[in-house]
Amino acid sequence: MTNPALTVRTLTDGGQSAAEVAGWIAEFLDGAREALDLAQYDFHLDGEAREIVAGAIERAAARGVRIRFAYNVDHRNPIPVPPPPEPDVQLIATLPVEGKAVAGVPDLMHHKYVIRDGASVWTGSMNWTVDSFTRQENVLVTVDAPAVAADYAQDFEQLWSREDVEDVGDVDPTWHDGVRPWFTPGHGEDLSYRIAKRIGLARRRVRICSPVITTAPVLGTLAQMISEARVDIAGCVDRTQIGGVVYQWRQNGNVSWKLPLLERVMAGPFTGKLSTAWRPEGSLHDFMHAKVTVADDTVFVGSFNLSRSGEMNAENVLEIEDAGLADRLSAFVDAVRARYPPVELQRSQ
Repeated sequence: MTNPALTVRTLTDGGQSAAEVAGWIAEFLDGAREALDLAQYDFHLDGEAREIVAGAIERAAARGVRIRFAYNVDHRNPIPVPPPPEPDVQLIATLPVEGKAVAGVPDLMHHKYVIRDGASVWTGSMNWTVDSFTRQENVLVTVDAPAVAADYAQDFEQLWSREDVEDVGDVDPTWHDGVRPWFTPGHGEDLSYRIAKRIGLARRRVRICSPVITTAPVLGTLAQMISEARVDIAGCVDRTQIGGVVYQWRQNGNVSWKLPLLERVMAGPFTGKLSTAWRPEGSLHDFMHAKVTVADDTVFVGSFNLSRSGEMNAENVLEIEDAGLADRLSAFVDAVRARYPPVELQRSQ
């Protein structure tokens, strides 16, 4: 069991209002007395949600809280799945914060975390956008633990002092009373191997929500375990994004070797959300966006897709040993997967 105080919230498509989620954010920000450090991949709010979140930031500044805000810009690589958003830099400029545009070069600044007073952390898979609040599956975690917050602060200072994400995430994964933070790209491949190893050691259950599953260690381990039928394995992905992955892999011979593994995994007990296809402007972002893996009583939760690109992005994950939380998030995965049909991929010829 974990000792730090954890609060975990789960979101479903249509299951909560934007004002309700914005209220959770405001409650966390309202607790700040000295400092707030925000690393947000996407920040795009309007209406009541904008007023609630902006109001909390303004109240914090009025109390004398120092607020730093790092956000992702300027991705120059080939378009990933899904393509990156553009944060509302005009909104950020109106807020009483010190802003830092972190170039997503060579990969994305994909964090969604806040450090409060060096003692508490807000993290998870949810971007600060109305669609993410209301139309996506997400998992949110707040943890009150100065040791955990110190690891996040180390990562944030790396983001704040550099111009891109290539050399950040150099924070040793350390256990703090049953909670271990991971950061990428510094430990990207290590994280994939750790998740794959924990899946491989599972004896009772594995539950996964991830928009895509493309990292080789996890794909290979899942394919083997599903084929051997040794463990209860199930999960949910974003069917639209998986289709984009399959298309890209079939065009690129350097990664096509992973297609049989992906086909084997998706032919197992995985379902997929047929989300709205991305368009350059104005499209609904209703992705299956939760990023959680449960292996027996171990939980991995954060911003990290189970993907090769996730290893190279700036990401964060909490590894948590907690049987009760594992039960709860397993039930969440099962509830999400029950909403969507099985994934059907056209087999490679």
